[in-house]
Parts: sequence; structure tokens; C-alpha cells
Amino acid sequence: MMEQHFLNNIFKTKDFSEEELHTIIPKFKQITFCKNDYLLKEGQTENHYWFMESGFVRSFVIDTEGNDITTNFYGIGDIVIDWTSFFLRNPTRENIQALTDCTCWQLHFDTFQQLFHSIQSFREQGRTTLVNSYFSLKKKSVSMIADAAKERYIHLLNEKPHIIQNISLKHIATYLGITDTSLSRIRKEISNDYFFLS
Repeated sequence: MMEQHFLNNIFKTKDFSEEELHTIIPKFKQITFCKNDYLLKEGQTENHYWFMESGFVRSFVIDTEGNDITTNFYGIGDIVIDWTSFFLRNPTRENIQALTDCTCWQLHFDTFQQLFHSIQSFREQGRTTLVNSYFSLKKKSVSMIADAAKERYIHLLNEKPHIIQNISLKHIATYLGITDTSLSRIRKEISNDYFFLS
């Protein structure tokens, strides 16, 4: 039964002993969210993180003009979390919302701390995940300044094609920092480029 568990895809046997897996995996609780449910709302403190087993989730903030701006997308296998709120124990400025019905595996902050301090391999994976998250955020922040909108869309298309296929253009446009109209034009240009190259 343990071998078939979804979390065995996350905590791989090459990195964790059987004993460690039998300690870690039962600490997670399976949670289902319906489309539009909130995993986290602005002003709350992040007390959990979730591994996505199915579905899609996004994080967003409300700007000074009241616009809803997407900050990230999450799909199968991703950790859904506001790292800053989780570790610094302060209220989040983001909202995290299900875009589809979702199945997630939830770990509470206190349990995370217990595992982090008692199992070295869990600690190392946690550090690696946090560092990768930082690098990804840094890469996006530089791209928003240095890359043209079309390049940003192509990067997203190459890195997360499942997002392009399953998420509304409105959310993708705000994530890329452009209007719906600009995104439609870019998609048309790319489609035409592909047609002429074929």
C-alpha cells in the first residue's frame, strides 16, 4: 500500500529509507478542494503546505487599483505554499485559490518542524525545494524586466505547457504582466510562426 501512495513520487526511495517513509507519509492528510475554494486568504498566516495530486491552483494578489494579478500557478506534484508566511509566521499578502477541483496532501507547520528537525533527508529536501523556489522567483522577476512579453510567454509555454493548456487566458495574461488582447496577439503570432515553419 505504501508503495502505491502518491507521496512516494515526492519522497523517493533513493533519497529516503523505508523507515523514514513510514514516518513521513502518514503525517500528511488528504484534502480535497472544489473549484474556487481558497487554500489561503490574504491576511491569514500560512499554517500548511500541500502537495498537489490533481487539479490546478493559482496564487494572486490585489493591486492598488483592485485588479487581480496572478503570481504563480501550481499543478500535479507542486508544493502549494506561501513560503514567507509559512516560515516567518506573518500574515500573507497573497490569496491561493483552486482553479479546478483538486486533491492535495496537507502537512501542518508544527509537523513540518518536527520532521525537519528529526529527519536529515527531509531537511535536505526541504532546503533544496526552498532554494529552487527562490531561484524560480528571481528568474521570473528578472524576466519581467528584461524580456519582451512574447519571450515571457514562450518561456512559460516551454516550462509549463500544462498550464497553457488548462488555465484561462485572463489569468495567464496577468501572470505575464500583459493584457488579454496582447496575449491573444502573441499567441496568434506564435501560431503563424509555427505554420510558416511547418
